[in-house]
Amino acid sequence: MTDGLLRRKMDVGMNENLDSSWVFENHKWVSPILKKTPSSSVRENGMKSEACVGLFQSNLMDGQHEIAHSTESEMVLAKMREEEFESKSGSENLEGASGEDNEQDRRPRKKRYHRHTQHQIQEMETFFKECPHPDDKQRKELSRELGLEPLQVKFWFQNKRTQMKTQHERQENAQLRAENEKLRAENMRYKEALSNASCPNCGGPTALGEMSFDEQHLRIENARLREEIDKISGIAAKYVGKPMMSYPPLLPPSMSRSSLDLAVGQFGIQGGIGGEMFGGGDLMNKPVAGQLEIEKPMVIELAVAAMEELIRMAQLGEPLWIPGGVDSQTEVLCEDEYLRAFPRGIGPRPLGLKSEASRETAVVIMNPTNLVEILMDVNQWSSMFFHIISRALTLEILSTGVAGNWNGALQVMSAEFQMPTPLVPTRESYFVRYCKHLSDGSWAVVDVSLDSIRPTAQPVLRCRRRPSGCLIQEMPNGYSKVTWVEHVEVDDRAVHSIYRSLVNSGLAFGAKRWVATLDRQCERLASSMASNISPRDVGVITSPEGRRSMLKLAERMVVSFCAGVSASTAHTWTTLSGSGAEDVRVMTRKSIGDPGRPPGIVLSAATSFWLPVSPKRVFDFLRDENSRNEWDILSNGGVVQEMAHIANGHDPGNAVSLLRSSNSNQSNMLILQESCTDSSGSYVIYAPVDIVAMNAVLTGGDPECVALLPSGFAILHDGPTTANGEEMGPTGGGSSGSNGGSGGSLLTVAFQILVDSAPTAKLSLGSVATVNNLIACTVDRIKAAVTCENA
Repeated sequence: MTDGLLRRKMDVGMNENLDSSWVFENHKWVSPILKKTPSSSVRENGMKSEACVGLFQSNLMDGQHEIAHSTESEMVLAKMREEEFESKSGSENLEGASGEDNEQDRRPRKKRYHRHTQHQIQEMETFFKECPHPDDKQRKELSRELGLEPLQVKFWFQNKRTQMKTQHERQENAQLRAENEKLRAENMRYKEALSNASCPNCGGPTALGEMSFDEQHLRIENARLREEIDKISGIAAKYVGKPMMSYPPLLPPSMSRSSLDLAVGQFGIQGGIGGEMFGGGDLMNKPVAGQLEIEKPMVIELAVAAMEELIRMAQLGEPLWIPGGVDSQTEVLCEDEYLRAFPRGIGPRPLGLKSEASRETAVVIMNPTNLVEILMDVNQWSSMFFHIISRALTLEILSTGVAGNWNGALQVMSAEFQMPTPLVPTRESYFVRYCKHLSDGSWAVVDVSLDSIRPTAQPVLRCRRRPSGCLIQEMPNGYSKVTWVEHVEVDDRAVHSIYRSLVNSGLAFGAKRWVATLDRQCERLASSMASNISPRDVGVITSPEGRRSMLKLAERMVVSFCAGVSASTAHTWTTLSGSGAEDVRVMTRKSIGDPGRPPGIVLSAATSFWLPVSPKRVFDFLRDENSRNEWDILSNGGVVQEMAHIANGHDPGNAVSLLRSSNSNQSNMLILQESCTDSSGSYVIYAPVDIVAMNAVLTGGDPECVALLPSGFAILHDGPTTANGEEMGPTGGGSSGSNGGSGGSLLTVAFQILVDSAPTAKLSLGSVATVNNLIACTVDRIKAAVTCENA
């Protein structure tokens, strides 16, 4: 046995190309010498091979143990060589295979994998970051650089993309699980709160029993409200965790667009607040981004509850609203019934504040869709109600509503409401506005103060809005029936005595003023689009482009006047002289780079006083061009003629006029005048304009480049009025009307005068004295004229 093995090893060593391993084939062990030795060598060594094989076979049974041990070692060696072969190639090695090798390849074998080097992996990782989907050309170039096959590169990128997708899905699943846990915890908290609910009547724990019809109805209503809360919460969930949106400051009047730009159909309401911006109050400069932690779920819950309260207050009658006033047509809110109907609300009334509530209904010439858009867009809202709103800002948008309309829109806002006089302080409010499309097709827009949830920047709370807003119903003719509700709690102790009766009546800031303003503005928009203008009417502007340009210019003039005469916190008024109600207040500002205003130092002066004459009489006297020389000192007694006019309402007093004075000193100037009136008050506002610039406007030119310094009058009732706008009669003592309500008028006179064309110049005392004398002389002339005619 030993001699046979020795002889076999010697034969193997004679040929360096022979493999020393043995394989089991055809039910017997066969030496690879017979397979890999060339045929010539086999013939030359045939006798030796036969001898070795014979010797091996004869001693096979004798040395079975030694052969088995040697065969096992040789098989291990073959396996190591196979692994070494695999490490040198990423695929099956098909080179140099003989026919017998192909027979072996046909037998099942383990799939071979390639282990990429660290350098190859790093290069492919870098390329993957730039291009996760390489094309054939990129794969070939990368395989050539890394010494790999293009197919190997392709498979690596496929596996890498699958791996990244899996990691991304795993992260999303983790986030969803966290949100699910959060919702589950919130649900448990709600369940616990419901389990600890108390009876609203007795304060004791609720008990299950037979359900009455009213209780069943309330449960159904609660389920509906809960679905609404879930819907709004889902809409607002997109914004949870995001910082509050920071909005740019209010645009100056030169940057704002006219409300006649889009109107209904062609025109529409568009653009900024308008008016004069001289600074800002604390509320308007409330910190926004990153400074206040928003309690969005509480805001949403408050808005939904406010919407329900507004709808009920707009629809219910007695005993919630009871008749009041002299004519019994004015509705008064019953406070006791209100507290019983709405026990929660925004909390009890703060100490020092009094309640003001009013409701008014009217049909306006505008469809509900356009009206809702105006109310939900802060710029359009401010432009529509510029007589009432001095400044407004959207601080945060919690929800934009569903796609295509404003249903479900929710936004946090701040606004300052004004009166056309420096004697009545403005009211600042910080509130959330919520819009909802009701099931019957109508719309509702509600405001409610957020002071109970978020602290305000004001040291003392002076105004708080309980659920206020409007209910909008579509009429068969396309118009809108608007029911407006105003419910506020205010501190009005700083109101001047001559305006106290008017403010207490609710006409100053109440629903009647909002609805009257909305109705007049809708009429103005409708008249601006009128096409049936008769060319035979003398002085009527028939060109559509000229009408539009002239109306836009007049609107900019009125906006500038209203914003510049109020007691806004953006103004700094200084009292000059006089005593009591006729103190003249002045303020200055610099006009630089504003094409709509002359450059230089502008001095504004205003005063308010009481007249024992009806507002209608004062309005007709001031707007009539024939009586203008009785009070207009600058006309020097000259005759004033109307050159052109545009009617902008059903009342003949609502018109825009172009006047010309016969005074030779003003031959190159015209007077642009707008007069407007409604049940809440009247205005006569005018400004001198250059003839050349006005001719360009009448032909459809741009009205924004016409310089204006508006002056004029604001005429208000001195107390409560009837439904037709007539005074109710005396409500208190006071021979001079200081207590108001005596059937007289409250007149505010305001002038804007350019005292120096150099913006860097300083205001002289002589200029102030001149303006003071001008306004005092005008007041005396008006008093003498209207009281003499009234007598």
